[in-house]
Amino acid sequence: MQQKEEQVVKGNIDDFGTMHNAFDFASSIQYLTIIGSVEGHTVMTPENKTTKYENIIPQLIAIEENPKVKGLLVVLNTMGGDVEAGLAIAELLATLSKPTVSLVLGGGHSIGIPLATAASYSFIAESAAMTMHPIRMTGMVIGAEPTYDYFKKMQERVVRFIVRTSGAKRSVVEKLMNATDNMASDVGTILFGKEAVEAGLIREVGGLQQALRKLKELIGEQRDGIER
Repeated sequence: MQQKEEQVVKGNIDDFGTMHNAFDFASSIQYLTIIGSVEGHTVMTPENKTTKYENIIPQLIAIEENPKVKGLLVVLNTMGGDVEAGLAIAELLATLSKPTVSLVLGGGHSIGIPLATAASYSFIAESAAMTMHPIRMTGMVIGAEPTYDYFKKMQERVVRFIVRTSGAKRSVVEKLMNATDNMASDVGTILFGKEAVEAGLIREVGGLQQALRKLKELIGEQRDGIER
């Protein structure tokens, strides 16, 4: 029995970098991580670290349905990825009835921006970055007018979502997205910590302590509202 328990502990250390009892507690808060590339309909190569949208979507539905879960903390360190998959996750986040708080650590780039703004309240670490740029497509692209129309409509979906779920004005989002003087070999803008807040994309600079405190505050406000 002792040997079996030691194997379980070792497995948890290997998988999570911590002892198993760090997870052995009751909490009304659910934690969700979105890391690496957001993987959509196309499977990425094994060397890529990905967040698969078909795994995230059922978790979000379960969070909404589980009466024991009172709030959700979303931790992001993503380089972006599939636009439609990212928007699908973001729309679910934005329409949860329970309080949600997002925390950008490291990076919340590209489609990671809507994922961050989708929460009820958003934080970004002082050292974290966000890259905003126009829609891209890999592989063969047909150089015809309908292709450019499709790009424009897809980009419009992203812009509208960001404006709807953040404090950023449309003019600011479009200016940052299409800037040509910020990135050496690309179009777009890189924003660090406080700059993302100043642009209105993120609500506040902070870390885990601040994010959890705010989430508990939002949970308390919703509970008080229901009791009234």
